[in-house]
Amino acid sequence: MIIAAIDIGSNAARLLINEVKIQNGKPEFIKLNLLRIPLRLGMDVFTIGKIGDERKKMVIDSMKIFSDLMRIYKVDHYRACATSAMRDAANGQEIIQQVKQTSEIDIEIISGDEEATLIYENHVAEGLDKNFAYLYVDVGGGSTELTFYENGKMIYERSFNIGTIRLLNNLVTESNWKEMKEEIKKNISSKKPIVAIGSGGNINKVFSMSKTKDGRPISSAHLKKVYKEFNELTVEERMTKYGFRQDRADVLVHALKIYNNVMTWSEITKIFVPKISVADGLIHHIYNKVSHSKSLE
Repeated sequence: MIIAAIDIGSNAARLLINEVKIQNGKPEFIKLNLLRIPLRLGMDVFTIGKIGDERKKMVIDSMKIFSDLMRIYKVDHYRACATSAMRDAANGQEIIQQVKQTSEIDIEIISGDEEATLIYENHVAEGLDKNFAYLYVDVGGGSTELTFYENGKMIYERSFNIGTIRLLNNLVTESNWKEMKEEIKKNISSKKPIVAIGSGGNINKVFSMSKTKDGRPISSAHLKKVYKEFNELTVEERMTKYGFRQDRADVLVHALKIYNNVMTWSEITKIFVPKISVADGLIHHIYNKVSHSKSLE
């Protein structure tokens, strides 16, 4: 079975194509292709309230490419979801209609809470030590999703309008931070030690740069040290010194600020960074839904 997931975020759009094979009675997800296009919809939406003409054309053209790739890979099932920027865009529905007409892709606008649930669909915590509680932290361009997981159950989930593109445009207020801090202090607690699970392109980049072995966590102290190093450099200096693309160099510091605040307020000292994303969660969600439908037939 070939499954595709399209995640249209505030910073980038991603197409993930997986083949699912059953091995020893369990599904194995094999990545066939991952394409990322830095649309940066949040740059328009969070400042002027809509997606401008240039980025609107980029969305429509990108979806045509995604549609062609899905046809080439003979995709059996797909789901396309748009998050924070498209949710807030005054012309979001108009663009969705145009995409439907030009590429036959049906885009759903999902809520922040559903975005958090899709991260949870990756089931990463199920394979981790039950002596710990886990806080999933997914930092995007428009929002941050927190999902608290303990004893095999989701205890709390919440989406906050604090994201890297919003911070880049000085659109996150003190009251936004205060709300997040109060929510964390009130809801993220356990008799067990709590560790974080981070997802998103920025934390993946920091993890790969840290040379930490897969399956091992990085410390909150390391994140603070990296934040200090990056924050002292201009965007151009980060690009030169670390070989970052501009669309990574300008948001990475803001992502680290969010992770540092979340980990400080929840008193978490370690963060695991498995290779998970909203797109991965979508793939799992589609597979579970299709499998359930087949079992009912």
